[in-house]
Amino acid sequence: MRSVSTLAAVALTRKAVDTSWRYVTGNEPPSDPEDPDLTWKEAVTWALASGMGIAIARLLATRQAAKLWQRWTGELPPSK
Repeated sequence: MRSVSTLAAVALTRKAVDTSWRYVTGNEPPSDPEDPDLTWKEAVTWALASGMGIAIARLLATRQAAKLWQRWTGELPPSK
């Protein structure tokens, strides 16, 4: 259950980060942050924005999944 909710959250977050990047910069998000034509500022900003967005979405999804599991079973989900 956690895997499905995490994948969904990551997909939605990636879309949101891409859309936000377009809105803020007016450019398409970097397809390859390692591209030497990309400035360091853009590469680092993209890495921070996408990394933080996905990490937060994953945390929210797994916490919500654990909450639902606990509500349904009365116990915390089994650890990995």
